Amino acid sequence: MIADCGNRTPTGTTGGFYKQFPSKEALVAEAAQAAFGDLDLLLASFDTAHGDHDTARGALVDFYLSAEHRDQPGTGCPTVGFAGDMAREPTAGEVRETYAAGVQEFAAWMSIDANDGLPMVATLVGAILLARATAGTELSEKILESTHKALTAPHGPRPGILRNGVPCRCRPCRRSAGS
Repeated sequence: MIADCGNRTPTGTTGGFYKQFPSKEALVAEAAQAAFGDLDLLLASFDTAHGDHDTARGALVDFYLSAEHRDQPGTGCPTVGFAGDMAREPTAGEVRETYAAGVQEFAAWMSIDANDGLPMVATLVGAILLARATAGTELSEKILESTHKALTAPHGPRPGILRNGVPCRCRPCRRSAGS
């Protein structure tokens, strides 16, 4: 990215750009913070466009698990985009904390109750990572479709509980609950 901007020194390094930040970690932390800020704006726009949060959440799942999102990694979700880099970062530090805070905010927006936001985000992120890694194959499409089906089924990711958090009273759920 830096080289594309023409910001090279005579030795071929990108030192002039990095001098704007106290450290590489500070640069990456600021980039992650800006990217998660953009995600917050996107999530707010889903709420505004769809009127209620449940509908907005469903629309985000539809978009997130789409071929369009899979095929545009440069403009996609920072939770996915920074995941590989974060896995290689030291376990403590500003970058890791910035990323973790962004993931927690995304999970809070996705959650129906206090317990399901993180599993939903983890499922979305894992699915899009795998779909991108297998793009161009039938498996990529299957990953998107099966994950979408699992997250949008009436019970969502929690059997026995409907998407609105109400216990399901369908016959299989009543049977498994012993009622």
